[in-house]
Amino acid sequence: MYQRSEDYAKYWVEQAIAFYKEVGRRIALAEFTNTNGMFVQDDVYIYVLDQKGTMLAHGINPRFVGEDFVEVVDSAGKAFIKEIVDTANASGSGWVEYNWYSPRRRRVLPKVAYFQKADEMIFCSAIYKEEED
Repeated sequence: MYQRSEDYAKYWVEQAIAFYKEVGRRIALAEFTNTNGMFVQDDVYIYVLDQKGTMLAHGINPRFVGEDFVEVVDSAGKAFIKEIVDTANASGSGWVEYNWYSPRRRRVLPKVAYFQKADEMIFCSAIYKEEED
């Protein structure tokens, strides 16, 4: 079953932060960027941003690492990464909803991300909000 609750995104971020605190930045970011690693499960994965919106790790697309994502928008034009960065820097954690293409479903679907700031990094995970066909 691929469907997960929004709480799963929060749980995933909490697990990623605990892993980071256990093994350190270099190992954690490498594991978060490992497409076959322990932080990639179906269409749920970890991605990590710096305080300005540069991608530090991405579980599905390692080519994103080092790229500035702060101006990335969803299919409706929402600057959701900027919202993540601004909220994390102001409040430490939060939720953001946006629309994103689902490769598994082959269409744009609503998605919700949970994010939490730890040691100048923003740990994120998102799930698609979809109904089973």
